[in-house]
Amino acid sequence: MKQFINSKETLVTEAIDGALRLGGGRLARLDGYPHIKVVVRTDWDKSRVALVSGGGSGHEPSHAGFVGQGMLTAAVCGDVFASPSVDAVLAAILAVTGKAGCLLIVKNYTGDRLNFGLAAERARAFGLNVAMVVVDDDIALPDTPQARGVAGTLFVHKIAGALADQGASLAEVTAAARKTIAGVISIGMSLDTCTVPGSPKQDRIDAGKAELGLGIHGEPGIEQVDFTSAAEAMGMVVDRLAPKVGPGPHVALLNNLGGAMPLEMAVLAEELARSRLGERIRWMVGPAPLMTSLDMQGFSVSLLPVGASEETLLQAPVAPWAWPGCRAVGPVAVLPLPDGLTPIQPMPSKNPAMARFLTDCCEEMIAAEAALNDLDAHAGDGDTGSTLATAARALIKAVDRLPLADLTQLYRAIGLELSQTMGGSSGVLLAIFFAAAGDASANGANPIGALKAGLDRVQQVGGARVGDRTMIDALAPALEAVPEGLDKAAAAARAGADATAAMRRANAGRASYIAADQLVGHKDPGAEAVARLFEFVARHHQAA
Repeated sequence: MKQFINSKETLVTEAIDGALRLGGGRLARLDGYPHIKVVVRTDWDKSRVALVSGGGSGHEPSHAGFVGQGMLTAAVCGDVFASPSVDAVLAAILAVTGKAGCLLIVKNYTGDRLNFGLAAERARAFGLNVAMVVVDDDIALPDTPQARGVAGTLFVHKIAGALADQGASLAEVTAAARKTIAGVISIGMSLDTCTVPGSPKQDRIDAGKAELGLGIHGEPGIEQVDFTSAAEAMGMVVDRLAPKVGPGPHVALLNNLGGAMPLEMAVLAEELARSRLGERIRWMVGPAPLMTSLDMQGFSVSLLPVGASEETLLQAPVAPWAWPGCRAVGPVAVLPLPDGLTPIQPMPSKNPAMARFLTDCCEEMIAAEAALNDLDAHAGDGDTGSTLATAARALIKAVDRLPLADLTQLYRAIGLELSQTMGGSSGVLLAIFFAAAGDASANGANPIGALKAGLDRVQQVGGARVGDRTMIDALAPALEAVPEGLDKAAAAARAGADATAAMRRANAGRASYIAADQLVGHKDPGAEAVARLFEFVARHHQAA
């Protein structure tokens, strides 16, 4: 798999330096590359308790992204998924620890426990007051004697960091950290494994499956489960968390494991808020990439019971850019549409034959969704089929309130419906098409004349002509041929759509930005949709 790296050997050091150049001078690294990779605060005066954490890289923004006032004092970075050395940890401790002492926050992996633990012993031999806590929040593997430390570690960083910033003692900071560790639980789910730089990717998650409870280093989860939707995925995660969640308010941390889109994470946030645990979740951190696993397309949920003191500490301001804040979970606010945009409902009228015809046409477009998206992927953003299918589904839902017995008003009603439900330029153009057809029909034009008037208006507004590789290439010849019969119109539409595959340049639409070699051999999706619709209408007419 191609990645934007120079070499796996220099990946971590180059990434750290890239981050430090953008740190505004508040962060620095200790000398000692490549074996010692430690990020520290430049504004640290050792008067307060220092917080040191770290581990293998590949979890960015953890851990260096959380160095700053109110959170970590230093982060010790290992190579990708590899624990840092004892000397690296010791260097961090010595660099930031004063009389107030130092707390090491360690995730529960053997390498981290050993290296941080031995570094703590050596630091104590220097006369430093060093405490260590081990985070074990992962509940995915209930029978394991050593639960893993995962994204719940960020709660420890934040609560302990806020207390240390307020001047609390090492004993007080350590006690708060241990209380947080005792309360936090986490579990994750992913649709794919991560890609370790320089190594072949594991393809262990089968098609149509998700892995529940996998680790942040790509370790296998407790089981592979059927994947159908975000709602069911979140439901399975919540089902594992729920037996361990007590009464009272909780804060949730919704973590992007690295490869999930912001759109996906927002949907998952909604599903978590609507889940059976939603009423207990008072605050949420994220959704955001916090403790990632390289490019893993997955998420994790961490839950922590909170009282007033924890709420205050979690909401205390911090310097690190990677902390997204702890925000209250509330209802969705809905305001009325401005005057003039409230949907105008036409007077409905019955016409069973027209209702059936419209519904059948819409179902034809829904059936073509995947094929049209595939065509659009060669010349656009791959959504033509979805856009048309969305509009078709909306029309099916609206059919009972349409003026089916009045063709003039029906044209206008369809145009209005499309303007409200169909996105993109195609939605605007089709809304204009039907609105203009309605106006022409009101002025006495017959159905063919009305549709031609709609086409003329679309060409005026959109600027496309026959030969520009758009839906016009199928629609214009089809309307010209309708007086000769629907079979002729369907054939003309098909010929027009097929001809777009040989056109080397698009003069309108998103395809106009695409190189000729990517267009040739692929039909325009809008023209193909028109051709399919006319072919369906011709078949429908013959069957009738």
